[in-house]
Amino acid sequence: MMFHRRKKEPNTTLPLSNSSSQPNSPMPSNSNSSSNFFRFRTSTLTTSFQSLILLISLLLNFYFLLILWAPYPTTYKPSSVVSRLSPTTRRHVLFSVASSSLSWPHRQSYVQLWYKPKSTRALAFLDKPPVNSSSLSPPVVISGDASGFPYTLQGGLRSAIRVARVVKEAVDRNESDVRWFVFGDDDSVFFVENVVRTLSKYDHDRWFYVGSNSESYEQNSMYSFEMAFGGGGFALSYSLAKVLARVLDSCLRRYGFLYGSDARIYSCVAELGVTLTHEPGFHQLDMRGNLFGLLAAHPLSPLCSLHHLDAAEPLFPNMNRTQALENLIAATNVDPARILQQTVCYDRLNSLTFSVSWGYAIQVFQGNVLLPDLLAVKRTFAPWRKIHSNFMFDTRDNPKDPCKRPSIFFLKNVTSDKRDIWSDYSRQIEKKCPKSNPTHPKKITVFSRKLDLSIEEMKAPRRQCCDVFPSTNDTVSIHLRRCETIELISMES
Repeated sequence: MMFHRRKKEPNTTLPLSNSSSQPNSPMPSNSNSSSNFFRFRTSTLTTSFQSLILLISLLLNFYFLLILWAPYPTTYKPSSVVSRLSPTTRRHVLFSVASSSLSWPHRQSYVQLWYKPKSTRALAFLDKPPVNSSSLSPPVVISGDASGFPYTLQGGLRSAIRVARVVKEAVDRNESDVRWFVFGDDDSVFFVENVVRTLSKYDHDRWFYVGSNSESYEQNSMYSFEMAFGGGGFALSYSLAKVLARVLDSCLRRYGFLYGSDARIYSCVAELGVTLTHEPGFHQLDMRGNLFGLLAAHPLSPLCSLHHLDAAEPLFPNMNRTQALENLIAATNVDPARILQQTVCYDRLNSLTFSVSWGYAIQVFQGNVLLPDLLAVKRTFAPWRKIHSNFMFDTRDNPKDPCKRPSIFFLKNVTSDKRDIWSDYSRQIEKKCPKSNPTHPKKITVFSRKLDLSIEEMKAPRRQCCDVFPSTNDTVSIHLRRCETIELISMES
């Protein structure tokens, strides 16, 4: 390919900067000089104006980017913004317990199981000063007068209005650095660390109403499937609680015909357009008797609360209610996220199936029991009322013949060091069954590491796996661990 040199064209443009420095160049006429000077000034002004517009545009873009990026109002001081961006901890959660001067003296023992004066923020709301209140209990607050609000339900308790107003009274105290308000009864036992971890999944600057409905289908049908039952406890994000406190009294005047305080809170939250965020770890426990079946097949979710324990048998055999709860809470203090979490593993050599409810009990079945069958709750309990026979979860019958039931091992103790945890379980002898399966051990030791799930793992939980290691002296060792990517929990490898 040939290249052709382009013919040079004469320069018809006068130089702007050096025309006067060339003595031999002809002087331009006055008209041309004025024209060039005008063009120069116009070009300069245009360039400056464009630069100014560009600068203003960049500044405006930067300002709007800051507004869009900032997750909180710019009126907050920098230290406040940093605090709100930090992880949610125990000091960010305020528990409010509804009680009365009559029930507080004997119910505060429940509260003392979970309340720690140095690390738990809690208040107890009573109708009038109690006869006695321990220093190990939360500070007592006397509720305001609620006699002016209507209550038209025949046979109900007017105290439901005072208890509902605990929400407003707790918020109106303007306690510092609160992200979540948690409400419950004086016989609600909270597992504080798990409550904090559960709420940390959600943004407290958005409107959240967190809790769970009743285990009884009929109870939910009577009240609402979208209502958080107050005995199991419920949580309100700070932003929702502040708004709810402003409008609550007007709602109470409209709902004088309702039975309980939780129904009033639900109705007002519903009027604000907010729905319930279900967390199955909050337990109303609308059931009676032996809770073993429910606790041994707990949902794959952190245990947050237990209610109605006065209507239940002690959680562990050969203990009273307080001792049994202390035993469960002692295990919870070692590994809160793992308490009651069900893990199933198989001893293929001896054809045994182990269902581990960590920190509580282990069931040993003869033969291969499929995992889906073990996830169903065994009916060891009675309904809250005789007519309330349907529940909100899968159930299976508890064999009437004691010899057809699995061997049960209850927690005896938990030991730990900085990384590892050992929990020991002893076999409960079934007195009504004279037979004893020789292949079943007498003692089980479970080895595990502390279950420390990230927020993202909590949003998409996965059941853990385990291995069975036979040992001497009729003792079996079980090792809990994370499942491999394609590992199945089944008898067949």
